[in-house]
Amino acid sequence: MKSIYETFKPTGFHNVNSYLFAEDPVGLIDFLKGAFQAEEINRTLMDNGDIANVILRLGDSCLMISQARDQFIGMKSSFYLFVNDTDSVHKTALECGAKEEIPPMDMDYGDRQSGVIDTEGNYWWISQRLVKEDYSD
Repeated sequence: MKSIYETFKPTGFHNVNSYLFAEDPVGLIDFLKGAFQAEEINRTLMDNGDIANVILRLGDSCLMISQARDQFIGMKSSFYLFVNDTDSVHKTALECGAKEEIPPMDMDYGDRQSGVIDTEGNYWWISQRLVKEDYSD
């Protein structure tokens, strides 16, 4: 039986991808570009000029952002972002307007990690793997 996940995925997309609804999508896009070096690869606007969809690439992954409206207003998410220097990325995120939730620290499961909240209230775990091994039970 063929897996439902055996399908074409555009570059940077995986079987599960994030889609954010933001009340200020332009502000969030600017934050992600500044804090996490996101690269905008596509933008579609609605007739009224609001953002219908923006695709951003962060490292080897993509996420999508739209203008929040109706039942999507106030929707929040949480992300686990792997980077090569937690402290530097954490500092840059704060400089770009993030609120610090957890300062960078070494965790007992082998990550150096911090936590910030972006300009739309989404939570970002900024994590650097300190050991070259998978997580185990």
